[in-house]
Amino acid sequence: MERLGAPLALLAIISWGCTATEESSSSEEAWPLVYSQDFEAPTSLAGYEFTRPESWTWTDSDGVGSLELLGKSDYEPPHRSPHSIALIPAITVADFDLEVELLQTGHNYDHRDMCLFFGFQSPARYYYVHLATSPDENAHNVFKVHDAPRTNLAEVASEGIDWGENTWHRVRLERRVEPGTVRVFWDDGAEPVLEASDIDFDWGRLGFGSFDDSGRVTAIRVRAPRVSEAATSAFTPESIP
Repeated sequence: MERLGAPLALLAIISWGCTATEESSSSEEAWPLVYSQDFEAPTSLAGYEFTRPESWTWTDSDGVGSLELLGKSDYEPPHRSPHSIALIPAITVADFDLEVELLQTGHNYDHRDMCLFFGFQSPARYYYVHLATSPDENAHNVFKVHDAPRTNLAEVASEGIDWGENTWHRVRLERRVEPGTVRVFWDDGAEPVLEASDIDFDWGRLGFGSFDDSGRVTAIRVRAPRVSEAATSAFTPESIP
C-alpha cells in the first residue's frame, strides 16, 4: 500500500497553562508542535471522542498504524452535516497548521470523501473541509455548521481530488483567525486546492471523519502559537440524538 513519506516517531505533546500557553513567537515557522499522533498501538485512541465509537477502530495494516473509520455511522446530527466525527483529545486551538495523512477506503463515486474538522465548539457549531472527487455546492468545499444545515464558504472548485486506490495522501490545513482564512493543500502541492474565509468561530477542537464513507487517518501533526484545554466533552447524551 503506497504511503507518502516515512512515519515520524510517535510524539504526543499537549502543552497548556491554566487556560493557554504563552505565545512563543509571532513567526509561524516557530509555532510549536502541540499535538502529534502516529497510532502505533491501540492505546493511541485514548481520549478521542466519537459521534459513534463503534464506527471507529485502531488498525495496523502493512506496518502503518491508523485510526480507521469503518463506514457511515447511524449518528443523526442536529443539522444536515457529516455523520462520522472523531475529535483529537483535550485541546482547542485558534490559529493552527494541521498536517495529516489520509487513505480513503470507500467505493469510487462523485462525493467520495474524507473530512477535516476545525473550530469545533459543539455538534451544531463548527467548520469542516470536505475533500471529494467531484466538486459541487455540497462536495469538495469548506463548510460551516452554525445552528443550521451546513453551508459552503467557497465558490465551487473547478476540479476535485483523486483518492485513487490504496493510496495515502498528505493534507495540510491552515487556519488564520484574524483574517478568517482557510487554506487546504493536497500532496505537498504549492497551491491550495481549497480556500475560504469566515470569522464566526475562533477557538475550537480539531478532528477527522466523513459524511458517508470509510477511511484511515495517521501521521497527525498540529502546530499552533497557543493551545488551550478543552473544558468539556464534545459529545454528551444531551448533544447526540
